[in-house]
Amino acid sequence: MKKQRIPKRVVGRRELVDFPQFKLWGVEAKVDTGAFTGALHCSNIHVEPLPDGRPVLRVLLLDAEHPQFNGRPLEFADFTLRDIKSSNGDVQERYVIRTVIRLFGEDFDTEFSLSDRSDMRYPVLIGRLLLRRGRFVVDVARRNVSYRFLNAAKSRP
Repeated sequence: MKKQRIPKRVVGRRELVDFPQFKLWGVEAKVDTGAFTGALHCSNIHVEPLPDGRPVLRVLLLDAEHPQFNGRPLEFADFTLRDIKSSNGDVQERYVIRTVIRLFGEDFDTEFSLSDRSDMRYPVLIGRLLLRRGRFVVDVARRNVSYRFLNAAKSRP
């Protein structure tokens, strides 16, 4: 008996995504099939010890120019430090966290590396790990498929 496959959903080369844990909605993201792990734009990335000695990662998500920047530091007790190969081939040590991203109204728990993406056009990069987990395929001719799907679903009687 053949195993029933869940159909794949199409995402565009650019998507608007939500991060419910950070209360961020409609953040621009670039879909990059060449990247394994996704990336989030952060600044002031540093580790500090808590009073009990455990390390905590503190970051500022997005930057002051972004309309959803709130200036409040985020803290992560659960993080790792990994070598990540950047688009130009250089290997960088980056902090990696797990968080929830929402596409098509569905939440996906996935990993994101934290890096300064201020020179990049999009503050979020979606990599293959999330594409595989969500069973997404990329149509480079399309954009914001997830948000259009949700808006169409809301407007139906």
